[in-house]
Amino acid sequence: MLRLPRSARRDQAPDARRRVGVRRASRLSTSVTVVTAVAMLVTACTGPGGTDHPGETTSPTTNGAAQARAVAALGDVASSKAGAMRLADGLLPPTNRWFSGLVFGAAPQPVFPSPISWQVTDDGFAAGLPTVTATEKTIAGGATQQVGLDLGATSTLVSAYDSVSVTVEHRDGSTVLGHTVVAEGSPLVTYTAARAGTVTATSPIDGTGDGTGTVTSGGRTWQLVVRDGTIDGDTIDVRSGGSVVLLPVPDGATAAQTARLVAAARPLTGVALDRSASRGKQRTTLTYDFGSGDRGVLVPQPGQGTTGLECTGLHYETVQGPAPVCTGTALRFAVDTVRPSDTLDLSGLSSAERAALVTQVRADASTVDASSYAADSYGGGKDLYRVANLYRLATQLDLSSVADALKTSVVDELDQWFDPAGCGTRTARCFAYDPTLHGLVGQEASFGSDEFNDHHFHYGYVLSAAAVLAADDPALVSRWRTVADLVAADIASPEATASFPALRVYDPYAQHSWASGFSPFADGNNQESSSEAVSAWNGVALWGAVSGSSSGSSSGSSSLRSVGTWLLSNEAASAARDVLDPDLSAFPEFRHRVVSLTWGGKRDHATWFSAAAAAPAGIELIPMPAVAASYVDAGGAAQIRRVLAEAVPDGRYDVQFGDYLLMYRALASRADAATALREARALPDAVVDSANSRSYMLAWIMSRA
Repeated sequence: MLRLPRSARRDQAPDARRRVGVRRASRLSTSVTVVTAVAMLVTACTGPGGTDHPGETTSPTTNGAAQARAVAALGDVASSKAGAMRLADGLLPPTNRWFSGLVFGAAPQPVFPSPISWQVTDDGFAAGLPTVTATEKTIAGGATQQVGLDLGATSTLVSAYDSVSVTVEHRDGSTVLGHTVVAEGSPLVTYTAARAGTVTATSPIDGTGDGTGTVTSGGRTWQLVVRDGTIDGDTIDVRSGGSVVLLPVPDGATAAQTARLVAAARPLTGVALDRSASRGKQRTTLTYDFGSGDRGVLVPQPGQGTTGLECTGLHYETVQGPAPVCTGTALRFAVDTVRPSDTLDLSGLSSAERAALVTQVRADASTVDASSYAADSYGGGKDLYRVANLYRLATQLDLSSVADALKTSVVDELDQWFDPAGCGTRTARCFAYDPTLHGLVGQEASFGSDEFNDHHFHYGYVLSAAAVLAADDPALVSRWRTVADLVAADIASPEATASFPALRVYDPYAQHSWASGFSPFADGNNQESSSEAVSAWNGVALWGAVSGSSSGSSSGSSSLRSVGTWLLSNEAASAARDVLDPDLSAFPEFRHRVVSLTWGGKRDHATWFSAAAAAPAGIELIPMPAVAASYVDAGGAAQIRRVLAEAVPDGRYDVQFGDYLLMYRALASRADAATALREARALPDAVVDSANSRSYMLAWIMSRA
């Protein structure tokens, strides 16, 4: 998200962001279609001693009625930014998905169900296996059209989806011709005819007479597998219910390996998500429905492992690196559990450090008043987060009068944000409901949040602040629960309800979130600040812990603490693996240490808001909650020093994000922490971010010195 100096944010940043977005999106074709995926009811799967957690559903839970009443009490936004949607009736609008560009905007955008790209064409669809290239700052694998089917379609809409797969309905006028399903983690494209007819391949088919054939285009060979149909030249006669499955042949495949993959090229109908926790791990299972428990072709992301799969030894090149080509029914992976935390360990501070910190907390607290809080959901959230952390430090340092004053300030502000009737009497510091997009919009909206951009970044700050204050005062839980639970449900509902989708922003295959609500880009959806995403899930888990909330779920196992911890652990693992210490050995042309902007079709060392050297690293550290120490040191001291050598090559930290870079440096060694502490004491006030304070910066560094 764009971040400018606070004085510029609310009026300048959104326009600047839109200009950048349009410029980038213009590089590639904007035609696209997507996949069909049947939205599903998921069963749980755990190891011994694990805790079951149901996956996403599309049906309201038993608590849906109470949640709907709470939503109704908020009132609606003045108008929705949704516009016309290419979406079947009865489906919740899929904002913040890898395939959102198929639904929103003037025309469908290309999408990237890794390892392939897929897009809608004038009368059908096209797919391709992107050619991955790298430059100094970009690893790119843009959409390509290597194979496709002309269906005679005049329009498309998304008719079903889950968080991993999507089903696209092709129509000629009001006549449904068929459906296409694509899914992350499988290279298969499945077209199923809704009525008998003839479809035409976009390139000649070399048929074998047994319902299979090949198409070679753009330097890539694709296999076609036809069921209940026949191949005749470049046309395919398909009976109603018949299917055409397309599969890109991996480089170097032998005839035997290709035959094995063709045998596993089965029609895909959807993907079920299950999550569990056991033995210090957060576990994810993505079960692909190929019919009757059959094995299909699956491609885990690099670094996810191949548990339960039979792999061929072949790979597809992706922007994440070489991905193994396997067969199986499910992708299974686990990450270390990251425990949510909002408290720094100050037990090791010397008496001198403690005295210095007391002085600084008093000084920072003395500047807090009603004018300390911005009115919009991002700036205001950051301000709440900053003052809540000051409050936590004051309680740790036994500064009771200071803590009481800070608590009063934050509570007064949160009372406004969590007032169910707030938007009925004012236009700021309140939440309203968008009945078209089925979600909350904090007022004032900022950085496109009324287009559902960055909700997890914004709302994570608010929930984190609420959790800090409510942890010491259960009465605040009762006072705030109604609206706070809705805020959490907007970004992290464990299950779909009538009011909110399940896991709005999180992608369980990619293991990270998507920030753009409508994704109007030819490179797919994107996320910039992995660290603000981690902070958001930390806030969700902490609020769930103090409130005991399930946010509309019918099952205690789907509590906010549970789902928040799962989200936190996975997002942190992805940030460590793919952002802060990425394996870039496959891309020697890429000359940087951090990947700061992740897209469906590329990875950039860049930001939306600044060309400064410190920006790419800094945006992946903000706001450095206590829990960040569990993952931001990925790669150890050597990687930290390499990143800092790029971010502050002259050794000067008086730059935007200089505060977070010093906190990051403190993780390298005790000597680095001592140096960082000296630098932090002298850092200009203007450099300290609005989510941070000098007190918190010093406390973080002191706790590591």
